[in-house]
Amino acid sequence: MKTYLVIFSFFLIGSSFASDGIPDLIIEEIQKGVYLHKSFSHIDGFGLVSSNGVVVVDEGKAFIVDTPWSDRDTQKLVEWIAEKNYDLLGSISTHSHEDRTAGIKWLNANAIPTYASALTNSILHKQDKALAKYTLEDIESPIAGGLVEIFYPGGGHTIDNIVVWLPKSKVLVGGCLVRSLAAKGLGYTGEAHIGNWSKSVDKVQSRYADAKLVIPGHGKVGDTQLLLHTKTLAESAYNKLAEPTE
Repeated sequence: MKTYLVIFSFFLIGSSFASDGIPDLIIEEIQKGVYLHKSFSHIDGFGLVSSNGVVVVDEGKAFIVDTPWSDRDTQKLVEWIAEKNYDLLGSISTHSHEDRTAGIKWLNANAIPTYASALTNSILHKQDKALAKYTLEDIESPIAGGLVEIFYPGGGHTIDNIVVWLPKSKVLVGGCLVRSLAAKGLGYTGEAHIGNWSKSVDKVQSRYADAKLVIPGHGKVGDTQLLLHTKTLAESAYNKLAEPTE
């Protein structure tokens, strides 16, 4: 696998951290034509957290799944795509949180098509945040000439979480609906639908049983074991909620 550490001239040579103490954007080829981009942010209660997104490339055309966590890293990612001479078709965000949508405003300002589900755009509108330019009403929709497909399995991490399927490479981008194998819990659950989370993952598991790689919203890439692990975590969390209180 090839890993690219994106550092521009306004960073100290040899430094892997920006001036705000946040590591630079990392781009890693995880499969032919599929690149993992990893950005970082400091989150209260969790510390420094990394977030996964994807760039899928086919026949010189590129598409972003989930923006990096800042305008700065979104710009870096787009510049990297341009340096590779790929034609950027746009981006899609898998839910409304900033680790998926922080770059939408910058992409819109630079005339790069942005996509989100109707539910995600509705939430962004209520929060007075930048909306994706194109709203997807169809919850089982192909985008960019079939380069990616979306599927809405129901609520879990959030009410609006979707997953993205890369049909040519059989890679499933699970977003924050899917937890890494190292995760001991569900992470941030302030907007979660814990009672439905396991059922939603079960739908994803049935639909994409032949996935070669599964990419969680945070943590290491794996295979379909990530789906089983996430279901176990979700069921455990739900059972704790259901326990009677004294």
